[in-house]
Amino acid sequence: MNITTRIGLLAAAAASACLSLPAHAEGEAKNVIFFLGDGMGPATVTASRIYKYGEAGRLNMESLRRTARIKTFSNDAQTTDSAPSMAAYMTGVKMNNEVVSMSANTIATAPSADVNGNRTISNCTPTNGTPVPTLLELAKAKGKATGAITTTELTHATPAATYSHICHRDAQYHIAAQAVPGGTGFNTALGDGVDVLMGGGRNHWTPYDATTNTRGRADGRNLLTEMAAKGYTVAATRDEMAAATGNKLIGLFSSTSHLEYEIDRVAGRGQGATQPSLADMTAKAIDMLSKNSNGYFLMVEGGRIDHALHGTNAKRALEDTIAFDDAIKRALSMVDLTNTIIVVTADHDHTMTINGYSHRGNPILATATDYKTKQTAKAADGLPYTTLVFGNGGTPRKATRDDPSLVDTTANDYLQEVGVNLGTPGSETHGGGDVMLFSTGPGSAPLKGTLDNTRVFGIVKSAAGL
Repeated sequence: MNITTRIGLLAAAAASACLSLPAHAEGEAKNVIFFLGDGMGPATVTASRIYKYGEAGRLNMESLRRTARIKTFSNDAQTTDSAPSMAAYMTGVKMNNEVVSMSANTIATAPSADVNGNRTISNCTPTNGTPVPTLLELAKAKGKATGAITTTELTHATPAATYSHICHRDAQYHIAAQAVPGGTGFNTALGDGVDVLMGGGRNHWTPYDATTNTRGRADGRNLLTEMAAKGYTVAATRDEMAAATGNKLIGLFSSTSHLEYEIDRVAGRGQGATQPSLADMTAKAIDMLSKNSNGYFLMVEGGRIDHALHGTNAKRALEDTIAFDDAIKRALSMVDLTNTIIVVTADHDHTMTINGYSHRGNPILATATDYKTKQTAKAADGLPYTTLVFGNGGTPRKATRDDPSLVDTTANDYLQEVGVNLGTPGSETHGGGDVMLFSTGPGSAPLKGTLDNTRVFGIVKSAAGL
C-alpha cells in the first residue's frame, strides 16, 4: 500500500469517526440556561473562590469547559448599568443606560409618581424607540418553555430584560403588566406567557392599599389574580413553590423589594424564613420547564451580589456569589450537557479589589499580612488594612483611619474601606472592567477569547437554533 493510499484511508476513517460524534452544530442545543451574576466581576469571583474553597480551589462555574472575557460598555456609557448590559446579552443590541430591550435610539425617561407617591406613571412614548426581540421571546416562538428567576424583584432590570421592553428600568409596574397574558399592556411576543417566573417585589403585581400595600399598583389591578385565571400557580413561600404542579408558576417571595441576602435568608431574618434558595428555585424551574418536549430557555440571576457590593459589604457579596454558584451546581446535576448549553457570566464589574501580599491561607475577609512573616501588614499611617477594599463607596473616610484590627472584619455587617467617598450608603459604583464568562454544552465553542456582550446573543441564538 503506497503512502497516498494510506493517507486517503486514514482520512476516510477519521471522517467516519467524526460522523459518530455529537454534531454540536447550529440548533443542536435543545435547552439554554443563562446564569447571570449581577455585578460579579473577576475580583468577586476570585474572592468567593478563596472564601469558600481556598486559593487552589474551584467554583462550580469554573468547572465549565470554556472561558471568555466580555466587554460590557453600553451605547452611551463607558460603565454600564444592569439594564442595557443584560439586554445586550438578550437581544444583541447596544442600548443606552437604564433602557430595557429597546432599540439603540431609545432615550431613558424615568417614570413619574402617582398620587400615592409611587413612581407608577411611565413616561415612555410610542415614538421613543422600538422593542427588539429577546432570546426568551425567540425561544417561546420556537415552542420552547421559558423561565426567568432571580433573587431581586422580578421586575428588576436583569429579569425584565428577558421578557419586557421599556424605555426606563424604573417603570416596574409597567414591566409587570407586560408579563400578564391577555391583560392590558401584555407583551404579545410572549405567546401564552413566560412559563416560570420567580423573584421578589409582590407590590408591583398587586393593588395599592393605604394600610397593607402602600407601594402597590395605582391602577387597582391584581396581576396575580389575572395570572391565576390563565393557569398559573401563584406561590408566596418556599413550601408553596415546592408544592406547585402544572406547567405555569409565578412565585413572589417578598411583599416588597428583593429577596433577603443569603446570610439573612439562612438565618431567617426578615422574610427569609419562608424564602427558597436560588438553587431550590433553579431546580424547580428545571423540573417544570423540562416537561416541554421542545426544550426550554431559563434565565437565573444571582442579583443581590450587586447590592452587597454597592453597599461595600464584601461578606454578603461573597455569600450570595456562593449561593449563585450552588445554583449552577444544582443545574449541572440535573441536565444533559449533550443537549443543554449553559452560560454563566456577569453584566458588569464593581470597584472591589484584592490588594496587598497576604500569605497563602490568610482569610480573604481579614486584614492583609506579609507573606514572608505572616505578620499584619501596615499602611503608611502605621495601621493595618483589609485585603478587600473598594475604589469608591458610601463609607466615610476619616482624617485618621480607624484601626481595622480592633474590629471583626469577617463580621456579616462589616463594611470595607473605600478610596473615594461618595457620601451616600450603598452608592459604590459599578466598574467598567471586563467580566468573565464560563460555558459548556453544544454550541458553546465560539464563547472564547474577548467578546462584546452583544456577540454572546448571536452565539446562544445560533446554538439553540432560534
